Amino acid sequence: MPLTPHDIAKMLDHSTLQPWLTEDDIRRGCEIALKYGTASVCARPCDVPVLAEMLRGSDVKVCTVIGFPHGAHETGIKLAEAELALDEGCQELDMVLNIGKLKHGDDAYVRSEIAQLAEAAHQRGAILKVILETCYLTEEEKIRACRLSEAAGADFVKTSTGYGSAGCTIDDLKLMRATVSDHVRVKGSGGIRDLDTVLSARAVGASRCGVSATEKIMAEAEKRYAEGTLAEIGELKEMNGGY
Repeated sequence: MPLTPHDIAKMLDHSTLQPWLTEDDIRRGCEIALKYGTASVCARPCDVPVLAEMLRGSDVKVCTVIGFPHGAHETGIKLAEAELALDEGCQELDMVLNIGKLKHGDDAYVRSEIAQLAEAAHQRGAILKVILETCYLTEEEKIRACRLSEAAGADFVKTSTGYGSAGCTIDDLKLMRATVSDHVRVKGSGGIRDLDTVLSARAVGASRCGVSATEKIMAEAEKRYAEGTLAEIGELKEMNGGY
């Protein structure tokens, strides 16, 4: 099947997480997501009621962040934050794992916390994405974080908050995809601002990308589709004679 703009849109979690955004900005973000049919809108916890109102009846999911952006909240606080978001209509939770606990080697804590959040989400028909914040982790720690997330029942592993010292890299996406089984999906986030990066993430197995540049990415996807040049990276090389 040929790649379409709809395929690209369904990879995008439209991000509205900047601290200065007003309710008008959040509503505008929902309008953008509805226009293109993105996978979700990922907003701050205080904005979940607005998302639930704006996205009701559509296939654009309501998503929020938990323990954001540092992951250092007590587990009980993360659970309370998640339960409130679910009560308000949230369908996807993007939680930040406890980075310090992971780096200290407290795998039992990390796994238990993720498992509790996963159970809370799944009991309400929602999904859980675990943000690793890869910029602060060694390769061994990234692998361990992925394995703990899968063992705890997470639905996704995700690279970054977008607020760390660096964001998503294709190498990290490759590593994460190679580490988790097919039951767990991979999301890139942080610094993804153009269609080519989305296509590169897709090529290495990412199912979602967290982006705020949705309009730019979708405009480029629609332009290429009209020109007949919107294609998977491998297919595009073939179209260009292998170059």
